[in-house]
Amino acid sequence: MAPEGEHYQPKDAVKAAISGTMVTGGAGALVSAVQNSLSKRNLGAWGIFTRTGSTIGIFAAVGGTYEFARLASANLREKDDSYNTALGGFLAGSVMGLRHGTTPAILGLGALAAVVMSAYDYTGGSLSGFKKDKDLDEFERKEALRKNRRRPIQETISELGEGRGIYGPGYDERRRERIKEKYGIDVPAKS
Repeated sequence: MAPEGEHYQPKDAVKAAISGTMVTGGAGALVSAVQNSLSKRNLGAWGIFTRTGSTIGIFAAVGGTYEFARLASANLREKDDSYNTALGGFLAGSVMGLRHGTTPAILGLGALAAVVMSAYDYTGGSLSGFKKDKDLDEFERKEALRKNRRRPIQETISELGEGRGIYGPGYDERRRERIKEKYGIDVPAKS
């Protein structure tokens, strides 16, 4: 969401719609090819376009509609926020509903796509959540978290015991003594 006070820069909705149509149309062609290859009858190579070609058209129409509606509403409202994404999602979902041919499907898929897309946009457009500080490097942030939660080695050894990659200072000498007492074998010291 755009902070208040910033001036909105209009974006080219037609160019974005063409780009979205091409990208999602390519994805639709891939899905259509998979549908064609999984059919029980041999449809041939042109079956991608003749039998399952409507998939390409639906995908392309959904992508182009979403991009155009989102940017056109942003240009008209002069705001870049989640409402634009909701409107684009509703129209794109409605295009998906047109395939079923019923009004409930059109409205239902439109509402579903609007809610999902606007929620994704509102939460920062990331499945991992918001970035805490854009100036702080992610590696440095994780190192600070590791140092903040680091426990002393003696506490870890007292809870888990030695072994499995956890060894305290003087472990080699204690091991040599245990082996000498239990089995009578002299283990040479590591150099």
